[in-house]
Amino acid sequence: MTDTARWSPTRYARNGQVEIAWDELLGSDGDPLLLVMGLGTSRFWWPAGLCRAFADQGFHVVRYDQRDAGQSTRMPSARTGNPFAALFGRRGGAYSAEDMTDDAVAVLDALGWPSAHVFGHSLGGTVAQRIGLRHPGRVRSVVSSAALPSDVSGVGVARYLRFGLLARLARMTFPAGREGDVAAGLAVARGVASPAYPFDEDAAREWIEREVDTGPRDRAAQSRQIGAQWHGPRLSELTRPALVMHGDADPILRESGGRATAARLDGARMVTWPGVGHDLPEPLWSQVARAVRELADSV
Repeated sequence: MTDTARWSPTRYARNGQVEIAWDELLGSDGDPLLLVMGLGTSRFWWPAGLCRAFADQGFHVVRYDQRDAGQSTRMPSARTGNPFAALFGRRGGAYSAEDMTDDAVAVLDALGWPSAHVFGHSLGGTVAQRIGLRHPGRVRSVVSSAALPSDVSGVGVARYLRFGLLARLARMTFPAGREGDVAAGLAVARGVASPAYPFDEDAAREWIEREVDTGPRDRAAQSRQIGAQWHGPRLSELTRPALVMHGDADPILRESGGRATAARLDGARMVTWPGVGHDLPEPLWSQVARAVRELADSV
């Protein structure tokens, strides 16, 4: 599907010396909804049709690039440029997971939003949980999609990972420059796609080529993000209403990761998507948006 959504010019929020890029869906209005994308990827990975579906459900939609992704500040090198070493060895060190939550609050401040509903996908889902834990007064509800529990770290993550796709992507090499960035983005998009739904390569290529993102092959930035250590409360202390979504064919994170997240949250609803991978395929967009609306209405 061609992206016909219209977004505001890129704006920047500031958290200390870090600039966080964000934009808003033009024409969207209503309850504030902040979107947080996953490891190493920019805000442009949010499907435009899904964002429009959120707007149709009465949300004012804003997306942002986490530090070390997209148009936000790239940080100094950490102790390792290997994401697996950063994850399992807990050797990130460039910044903390608390810093990443504070970036989201800086965006809320730039918007003048006292609080917002927060939807995070993949690593963004874990960050969304942590935003609710660290800044409960700024969060109305939390949606965690295709994510791990926020208080699992180091070797504890291994029980939830599927290593096949991760290993294949780690072995791939791509040419330098724009051509390589596009190829890496397409490789990731194909790899995480849902097996029960057709992969629209032309649509993926269209938005990847339009918004070229170095993140899918920037292992140093991925290492800094995934190595950021969390020192905050346990997930069970999250008091905001929560919805957990996970595909049962996710090639990166086992469905048990989503179930473990929901089990730690009192009253959380768990939605399992049959045949869905580590993405949010187009046939589900209206269902996802309605589920987020129902959660927001429960607050």
